[in-house]
Amino acid sequence: MKRITAGLAAVAAALTFSGCANMSPQQRNTAIGAAVGGVAGSVLTGGSSVGTVGGAAVGGVIGNQIKK
Repeated sequence: MKRITAGLAAVAAALTFSGCANMSPQQRNTAIGAAVGGVAGSVLTGGSSVGTVGGAAVGGVIGNQIKK
């Protein structure tokens, strides 16, 4: 069930980001990093809210720093 939830979250994130065509590359990388980090944090901590938020924060920072 957790894998299905993570997969649905990834699909929802992809659909959401498709509407953000006017974002700068850095903003897009930050948003993508946060989404991927949130999903990864959730999966790695067994669905913990703290793990999800922590993963999103770390992913957002990493995404922000790519190609800076």
